[in-house]
Amino acid sequence: MVLPGFMASGRSTKVIRRYLDRLGYDTYCWDLGRNLGPRAIGSDGEHLIDKLHEIHEETGQKVSLVGWSLGGSMSAQLGQRVPEKVRQVITLGSPLRGRAQSTSVWRVYEAATGERVSSDKVREQMAELAGPPKVPTTAVYSKADGVVPWQNCCVTESEHSENLRVYGSHCGLGVNGPVLYLIANRLAQAEGEWTPFEREGLEQVVFPANS
Repeated sequence: MVLPGFMASGRSTKVIRRYLDRLGYDTYCWDLGRNLGPRAIGSDGEHLIDKLHEIHEETGQKVSLVGWSLGGSMSAQLGQRVPEKVRQVITLGSPLRGRAQSTSVWRVYEAATGERVSSDKVREQMAELAGPPKVPTTAVYSKADGVVPWQNCCVTESEHSENLRVYGSHCGLGVNGPVLYLIANRLAQAEGEWTPFEREGLEQVVFPANS
């Protein structure tokens, strides 16, 4: 399932889904309209969890989640809360740590969602995301993001999580060729056999080292 960023709908993830369709994956749009935070997924994420359950029951398999920006934060949260139904998580420029006020759109978020980013609930959610992930997780970030500080886009590293740097803007991550390559590379791994991405050959040029 591919989750869109803040204020975006499933239309914004068409390039990713079409690319993965051509590679033979069964892709799913999140089908929850525009991503207006709790107004789209429910106050406790219940609508999104229901969607995950639906796909899991339909396929009989764990579900891989690809989330762009806020959609990635939601994907990581699903991985923490329902790990038995999530195969892996891939986030693209998603706030996974730090203060929500660090993003350049937090005031717009509050106006659009009715949720205060300084609330205890949001702080608890950010603390949940900052912990070691329970499922294999790849966090893709760019130092030229412009919306979310790149440091906030990094997952806590563990034996089954990694941070991968790319070139590009926040709003271009979903149509970025190297990012699509990374998504396909990560999804191609067999379940239970996840290993970190290794930069080899020309990949060392295309994908800058973390720093």
